[in-house]
Amino acid sequence: MTPGPEHLLQKAKQWLEYADEDLRLAEHTLTMEHRCPYRLAAYHAQQCAEKHLKAYLVVQNIDFPFTHNLSLLLELCGETAAWGTSLEDAEELSRFAIMTRYPGEDREVTREQALRAVLLASRVATGVRDALAREGIPP
Repeated sequence: MTPGPEHLLQKAKQWLEYADEDLRLAEHTLTMEHRCPYRLAAYHAQQCAEKHLKAYLVVQNIDFPFTHNLSLLLELCGETAAWGTSLEDAEELSRFAIMTRYPGEDREVTREQALRAVLLASRVATGVRDALAREGIPP
């Protein structure tokens, strides 16, 4: 049985809530004056973008794999929306999903990289929310 639109909307709102929390955490991390963990800001920026894209897919009732690959998620979004191509540069966030989480896999993330990651995540958040608003789904 296919879930109804209200169920999908509720599930998408949960994804959006979690995504917003990731973005707030990434932005707050960048305010740290001493020993700022830039890798964590970048990680949460990636998570924000990923969860926003998944929220859109939920609303569209499009199945998606459990992946951190933003290229794939943008491709799936593109099945019903042309706006995904305007966010293609957000694909660079995918690398922060793994390389920032595990010892031995990590690489240094600079302040500039973290700032760019947060900027890209914000663009994805705005793009998805604008797309949902055009479909009559409140923010």
